[in-house]
Amino acid sequence: MPITLYGIPNCDTVKKARTWLDARAADYVFHDYKKLGVPQQDLQRWMAALGWEALVNRKGTTWRKLDEAARAKVVDASSAHALLCAQPSVIKRPVVRWNDGRVTVGFEADEVDRALGA
Repeated sequence: MPITLYGIPNCDTVKKARTWLDARAADYVFHDYKKLGVPQQDLQRWMAALGWEALVNRKGTTWRKLDEAARAKVVDASSAHALLCAQPSVIKRPVVRWNDGRVTVGFEADEVDRALGA
Protein backbone atom coordinates (compact mmCIF):
# COMPACT_ATOMS: atom_id res chain seq x y z
CA MET A 1 0.00 0.00 0.00
CA PRO A 2 1.52 3.36 -0.96
CA ILE A 3 1.78 6.29 1.41
CA THR A 4 -1.28 8.55 1.20
CA LEU A 5 -0.73 12.27 1.63
CA TYR A 6 -3.98 14.14 2.38
CA GLY A 7 -4.27 17.88 1.94
CA ILE A 8 -4.90 20.67 -0.50
CA PRO A 9 -2.50 21.44 -3.35
CA ASN A 10 -2.03 25.16 -2.66
CA CYS A 11 -0.92 24.65 0.97
CA ASP A 12 2.77 25.51 1.40
CA THR A 13 3.35 22.68 3.87
CA VAL A 14 1.72 20.16 1.54
CA LYS A 15 3.86 21.45 -1.33
CA LYS A 16 6.97 21.02 0.82
CA ALA A 17 5.96 17.47 1.79
CA ARG A 18 5.23 16.51 -1.82
CA THR A 19 8.55 17.94 -3.00
CA TRP A 20 10.36 16.03 -0.23
CA LEU A 21 8.62 12.76 -1.11
CA ASP A 22 9.22 13.29 -4.85
CA ALA A 23 12.93 13.94 -4.24
CA ARG A 24 13.14 10.59 -2.45
CA ALA A 25 11.15 8.77 -5.14
CA ALA A 26 8.66 7.70 -2.47
CA ASP A 27 5.63 5.70 -3.58
CA TYR A 28 2.71 7.89 -2.51
CA VAL A 29 -0.75 9.00 -3.55
CA PHE A 30 -1.99 12.56 -3.07
CA HIS A 31 -5.59 12.90 -1.90
CA ASP A 32 -6.87 16.45 -2.51
CA TYR A 33 -9.74 16.78 -0.09
CA LYS A 34 -10.87 20.02 -1.67
CA LYS A 35 -11.73 18.05 -4.82
CA LEU A 36 -12.29 14.54 -3.44
CA GLY A 37 -13.71 15.39 -0.03
CA VAL A 38 -12.63 14.12 3.34
CA PRO A 39 -13.06 10.35 3.56
CA GLN A 40 -15.28 9.84 6.61
CA GLN A 41 -13.72 6.55 7.68
CA ASP A 42 -10.26 8.06 7.37
CA LEU A 43 -11.27 11.13 9.38
CA GLN A 44 -12.59 8.89 12.15
CA ARG A 45 -9.31 6.92 12.13
CA TRP A 46 -7.27 10.13 12.22
CA MET A 47 -9.27 11.42 15.16
CA ALA A 48 -8.88 8.12 17.00
CA ALA A 49 -5.13 7.99 16.34
CA LEU A 50 -4.23 11.66 16.83
CA GLY A 51 -7.07 13.24 18.77
CA TRP A 52 -9.30 15.94 17.38
CA GLU A 53 -7.15 18.74 18.81
CA ALA A 54 -4.21 17.75 16.60
CA LEU A 55 -6.34 17.95 13.46
CA VAL A 56 -7.92 21.38 13.99
CA ASN A 57 -5.61 24.01 12.50
CA ARG A 58 -6.29 26.98 14.75
CA LYS A 59 -3.49 28.99 13.11
CA GLY A 60 -4.76 28.80 9.54
CA THR A 61 -6.63 31.31 7.44
CA THR A 62 -9.85 29.28 7.33
CA TRP A 63 -10.02 29.07 11.14
CA ARG A 64 -9.36 32.81 11.49
CA LYS A 65 -12.11 33.57 8.96
CA LEU A 66 -14.69 31.67 11.02
CA ASP A 67 -16.81 33.87 13.23
CA GLU A 68 -16.18 33.70 16.96
CA ALA A 69 -19.38 31.73 17.57
CA ALA A 70 -18.34 28.99 15.12
CA ARG A 71 -14.88 28.74 16.68
CA ALA A 72 -16.36 28.61 20.19
CA LYS A 73 -18.51 25.60 19.22
CA VAL A 74 -15.44 23.39 18.63
CA VAL A 75 -15.11 21.88 22.09
CA ASP A 76 -15.01 18.11 21.59
CA ALA A 77 -14.58 15.33 19.03
CA SER A 78 -18.16 15.55 17.79
CA SER A 79 -18.12 19.31 17.19
CA ALA A 80 -14.65 19.12 15.65
CA HIS A 81 -15.78 16.32 13.33
CA ALA A 82 -18.71 18.43 12.12
CA LEU A 83 -16.43 21.40 11.42
CA LEU A 84 -13.73 19.33 9.69
CA CYS A 85 -16.34 17.81 7.38
CA ALA A 86 -17.92 21.17 6.59
CA GLN A 87 -14.61 23.06 6.27
CA PRO A 88 -11.86 20.65 5.16
CA SER A 89 -9.37 23.53 4.95
CA VAL A 90 -9.44 23.67 8.76
CA ILE A 91 -7.71 20.27 8.90
CA LYS A 92 -4.05 20.69 9.77
CA ARG A 93 -1.94 19.59 6.83
CA PRO A 94 -0.72 17.33 5.58
CA VAL A 95 -2.22 14.23 7.12
CA VAL A 96 -0.11 11.23 6.11
CA ARG A 97 -1.04 7.56 6.26
CA TRP A 98 2.21 5.62 6.16
CA ASN A 99 2.75 2.16 4.70
CA ASP A 100 2.52 0.63 8.17
CA GLY A 101 -0.91 2.22 8.78
CA ARG A 102 0.44 4.87 11.14
CA VAL A 103 -1.03 8.37 10.76
CA THR A 104 0.80 11.66 11.29
CA VAL A 105 -0.15 15.29 10.81
CA GLY A 106 2.13 18.10 9.71
CA PHE A 107 5.49 17.87 8.00
CA GLU A 108 8.84 17.29 9.67
CA ALA A 109 11.66 16.33 7.29
CA ASP A 110 13.39 14.13 9.87
CA GLU A 111 10.17 12.22 10.58
CA VAL A 112 9.58 11.64 6.86
CA ASP A 113 13.13 10.38 6.42
CA ARG A 114 12.69 7.99 9.38
CA ALA A 115 9.38 6.75 7.99
CA LEU A 116 11.02 6.12 4.60
CA GLY A 117 13.95 4.36 6.21
CA ALA A 118 16.42 6.99 5.04
